[in-house]
Amino acid sequence: MSVTTEQLADVATLARLKLAPEHSQSLTHAFNEILSLVDQLQALELESVKPMAHPRDENQRLRQDLVTESNAREAFQAIAPDAQEGLYVVPPVIE
Repeated sequence: MSVTTEQLADVATLARLKLAPEHSQSLTHAFNEILSLVDQLQALELESVKPMAHPRDENQRLRQDLVTESNAREAFQAIAPDAQEGLYVVPPVIE
């Protein structure tokens, strides 16, 4: 599949892009190269290829689920503007 300069100008108009006449030839050539790559990808036989979640068949290394910080709620609430019974008090948003 190839695209002419006129077709590229029509696409640019539909996309509301201003296409400079001096760049139309080079853009048409680049667009046709992209379309040829897409044609090559579509020609590949992929029926026997299983879908994969990731291109590399590896397991993810996970860290241990350990508590690394201490509970500092008392210290945080001590510097809060208003806290009551272990909760932060904020002004009402909806009245």
